[in-house]
Amino acid sequence: MLDTFFDTHKYLIDHVEALVRRRLMDEIDWSNRLIGIKGCRGVGKTTFLLSYAKEHFGSAKECLYVNLNNFYFTKHSLPEFAGEFVANGGKTLLLDQIFKYPDWSHDLRMCYQQYPNLHIVFTGSTVMRLTEENPDLQNIVKMYNLRGLSFREYLNLQAGKSFPVYTLQQIITGHEEIARRVAAEVNPLWYFPDYLHHGYYPFFLEKRNFTETLLKTMNMMLEVDILLIKQIDIAYLEKIRRLLYILMEETPCPLNVSRLSDEINTSRATIMNYIKYLKDARLLNLLYVEEKQYPQKPQKVYMQNTNLLYALPTRHVSELTVAETFFYNALHACHKVNATDRTAQFMVDGKQYFNVAERVTQKASFRLTAISNMEIGKNNRIPLWLFGFLY
Repeated sequence: MLDTFFDTHKYLIDHVEALVRRRLMDEIDWSNRLIGIKGCRGVGKTTFLLSYAKEHFGSAKECLYVNLNNFYFTKHSLPEFAGEFVANGGKTLLLDQIFKYPDWSHDLRMCYQQYPNLHIVFTGSTVMRLTEENPDLQNIVKMYNLRGLSFREYLNLQAGKSFPVYTLQQIITGHEEIARRVAAEVNPLWYFPDYLHHGYYPFFLEKRNFTETLLKTMNMMLEVDILLIKQIDIAYLEKIRRLLYILMEETPCPLNVSRLSDEINTSRATIMNYIKYLKDARLLNLLYVEEKQYPQKPQKVYMQNTNLLYALPTRHVSELTVAETFFYNALHACHKVNATDRTAQFMVDGKQYFNVAERVTQKASFRLTAISNMEIGKNNRIPLWLFGFLY
């Protein structure tokens, strides 16, 4: 039985193409016995698992990648499968699409308890509340998030470079020197517009129409990551799609729950539930003032990343909209980002205040300002693209 799985594993390892090494590969403590990797659809979770197997194990049979949508698991249990794998010398099991397996959290814990020398790495959707809703996994699983490509990762891939990650403090205090070092090797503004349009999702590398693939991915997020995982009746799909369409036309924008309730013909509470689902699926970002969070109404709603802004062909997307969306997405990955009632658009980690602008104006600002069309900044004016080097 295992031979068939190993044959598939070998084929996938031999053919995996990870053209950029993801930052998360070095952030994970691989010594943990149970590791969960969450990420939205399309960011490359499967490729990440296969790249890990190829880099650390090669073709050795002590590691095995398994997609849990395999029909084998309709009749056989995961602990049964893991037991046979361990009996044949297996040490590391890579489980993809864990939500396809019923009672997955219970059986993962059984594997953890029954096979103390087995390491398990599994992937899950961002919609899944892996530890909050599954007490079986509390205190035994270490969770990580795989994000879409950062601008740094995209630039390294497209320009054949190896630029490092910088902390936010390094960018704030040393952005002029950092930008000059990057610009000495490549002009980042040549690549930045393409990244904003199609560089967040690794599938832009595939020989398919990017927009069509993105639309298909977004629909899978709605139909599988929200409806299937959250067990919502398919009859409500059209309302969720309609809500997403309205927000795609308007973001970034305040959230008018009453108006949306009238347009979608559903209750205000249901609108807020749908908004939460869309956020969890990584289609939206919600910007709150400090100390407020869901189920309270956010100050502003953003698309989760800039690529999503271009998925609606009827909308003209302004440069400022793209700049704000990029800034929030880039900072939100590693920092707490809030709205503020001060003369700034964003507050980061409760202490740094930022504005975002399309270009340098004659009017001086005492706030830190991210400028979208700037290659090298000066003083408190920082090139927007440089915030894409945070991971």
